Amino acid sequence: MNTSLQKSGLAALTVGAVGIVYGDIGTSPLYTMKEVFSESHGLALNPANIYGVVSLIVWGLIIIVSLKYVTLILRANNRGEGGVMALLSLALASVTPRSKWHYSLMLAGLIGAALFFGDGVITPAISVLSAIEGLQVATPAFKPFVVPIAVTVLVALYLLQSKGTAGIGKWFGPIMIVWFASLGIMGVVNIVANPQILSALNPLHALRFFANHGWLAFLALGAVVLAFTGAEALYADMGHFGKRAIRLAWFSIAFPGLALNYLGQGALLLSNPDAVSNPFYQQLGAWSIYPLVALSTLATVIASQATISGTFSMVQQAIALGYLPRMKIIYTSERQIGQIYIPSVNWLQLAAVILAVVGFGSSSALASAYGIAVTATMLMTTILTFFVIRYGWKYNLLLCWIATGFFLAIDLAFFSANVMKIAQGGWFPITLGIVMLLIMMTWKDGRSLLFENLQKHLIPLKDFLQTLFVSVPTRVEGTAVFFRTEGDGVPHAMLHNLLHNKVLHERTIFLTVHNQDVPRVDDSERVTVEDLGDNCYQVNIHYGFMDERDIPAALERCGKDGLELELMATSFFIARHNIIPKVGSGMALWRESLFAAMSRNARDAADYYRVPANRVIELGTQIEI
Repeated sequence: MNTSLQKSGLAALTVGAVGIVYGDIGTSPLYTMKEVFSESHGLALNPANIYGVVSLIVWGLIIIVSLKYVTLILRANNRGEGGVMALLSLALASVTPRSKWHYSLMLAGLIGAALFFGDGVITPAISVLSAIEGLQVATPAFKPFVVPIAVTVLVALYLLQSKGTAGIGKWFGPIMIVWFASLGIMGVVNIVANPQILSALNPLHALRFFANHGWLAFLALGAVVLAFTGAEALYADMGHFGKRAIRLAWFSIAFPGLALNYLGQGALLLSNPDAVSNPFYQQLGAWSIYPLVALSTLATVIASQATISGTFSMVQQAIALGYLPRMKIIYTSERQIGQIYIPSVNWLQLAAVILAVVGFGSSSALASAYGIAVTATMLMTTILTFFVIRYGWKYNLLLCWIATGFFLAIDLAFFSANVMKIAQGGWFPITLGIVMLLIMMTWKDGRSLLFENLQKHLIPLKDFLQTLFVSVPTRVEGTAVFFRTEGDGVPHAMLHNLLHNKVLHERTIFLTVHNQDVPRVDDSERVTVEDLGDNCYQVNIHYGFMDERDIPAALERCGKDGLELELMATSFFIARHNIIPKVGSGMALWRESLFAAMSRNARDAADYYRVPANRVIELGTQIEI
């Protein structure tokens, strides 16, 4: 490829990464310093503490973001894709299904995913609230309007989700570049006014801070971690932008802007301790507040958009991997992969976000809730990474312990500090996480019980066909496609059709969808066809957890194996299972009832796989679990 084209492509990806990947961590300066020196932490505002806190934040950005995520975690990609679900797939693939670690790893991954949903609720709430709170810095008269304005902005943002972001997304990068440039400029202005703050670059200040304050310093970690929120996003979005663009965006734009701004806020507090009420909005004086509110609102909306899109992507992956029931997924862009909209998730998340904004009422109150979701997710990521590099990549055990043990100790320190805030708001993301974990585990376990039940009554397909063609039933024109689960025998829909209609189509296809623990399956490997004789065929379709499910498009590929299909002459037979909870079986009755309710309300298989509704015949069957 032409070098200039490569450079222009990398530049475009880097700009895009600035807009999507670093929106969350980029808006952290709005509230981090204010929360660290909040009265609730009891930390005195004096030069030694300012140097210590700023040193902690800057070195945290270097160690946690630059080293852990940008350098180490980005290497743990699943065929180019990142995120906790992709990492979970890699970790599970590194051990055998019968390994003693298999269930524990699955649970760790699901806990990380569940807490990501909690993070996805709090990020829009705290980001937009902190931006709008700039109005009350300008004049206290605006205080009663902060929450209503924040709710209005958020409702408008969620209403726009169905339109997709393909049109406005191209502006995200340039706007966030302006944002990071503004952060850097404001920082430089205050550093020039008080250059002594540059001594905070010496990590000894952070060590002295801990040595001198002990318990207070430990509690302060619960607020310092707010400077690193959004670090998971750079890993989750790796598939969209690639490692090079994400790394280039961090080291050339995001990190310099953040580091300079935190140093600048520290310099401001050295010169003007009264600015601690909201140091971000007081960096340039009263004249800058309204322009900063406008720019901050844009930046926080973009940060929120990235989190919402990340939640949609996470749900899509969880559905494909079998951890959530099928939901309606709308693809909002024909050109950009990953531009999706999930209505049910959108409205549930909006309700939770409004509940958080109205219930907590301020960014300070939400800050206590924010940290625990972020630190717990970081902790799960580190644990999964150990198994990937040790058992997947076969690295030396000592090297694995050193590489992940160092970060594990840091994660545990931050997580422990935030556990102290459960009563102050940490209960909120934990509650959301527990609900999501129960839903995912119930769906996973329920599907396993359903599969076990079906296996008990399995009739081997090839034996059945041999018997069937001893006395051939009446064959009618057209093609019948029967959905058949992996490892299943004769599809229930076929048995019902033969029992009630007593006919067999002139061409019969048994279709099995294989969901693989990889992001995407190459088109050349999408479909395989096996001739079973008597004009019967087994068709296997393979999808990765990021692939779009489209059965008609996949069936068109059967032509290369001599199996030409005319969609309008094809009938798709699908068995709908009516789940009957049973006392004393696999799960607690309330979980079985929950699974049955989710199963009833799951998106139709035909709709999920894009099969035309007028070509579908559903046959119901009752199954006790």
